[in-house]
Amino acid sequence: MLLSRMGYFADFVAYPVLIATLGVAAAMYAGGHWAIAAIATFLGGLALWTLLEYLLHRFVFHHLPWIRDMHERHHREVLALVGTPTWLSVALFLALVFYPLFWLTDLAMASGVTAGLMSGYLWYVSVHHLVHHRHPAHSGYLYKLKRNHAMHHANDACNFGVTSRFWDNVFHTSRP
Repeated sequence: MLLSRMGYFADFVAYPVLIATLGVAAAMYAGGHWAIAAIATFLGGLALWTLLEYLLHRFVFHHLPWIRDMHERHHREVLALVGTPTWLSVALFLALVFYPLFWLTDLAMASGVTAGLMSGYLWYVSVHHLVHHRHPAHSGYLYKLKRNHAMHHANDACNFGVTSRFWDNVFHTSRP
């Protein structure tokens, strides 16, 4: 969806606040071994994000008609401020992750996993912004991600990972 400048950059304000709030909740309600439990659930959510990023990009952004149309616009207009509105992404995290986990487990687990997933999402939107709107040094990590993402724009059947090539390698969708 084409966003205003404020709408586009809202993730960079809202998500750090949400992640910090959820992190505090995870630590406060994790019990006696709160540090280990809070860190473990956070890292689990962060790791899960990498797979979710790959699956969403490959199967949702490229196959659901109205989302595919928006994503194709992004491929055509690489500098356009196209993305998911913050209100929608936050609502999806709460409805699909936080509340079900809270219902099935407890506040500490729901908060830790959701904070990890949201951190992965914030990393994703940050990297995606940088690879489209900045010019990283040719020898750096961001340049490699930018090149990988540019290959995806040229051939949308490969290189679905924006922040990592791990799942592209696992599922044999990586192209040099």
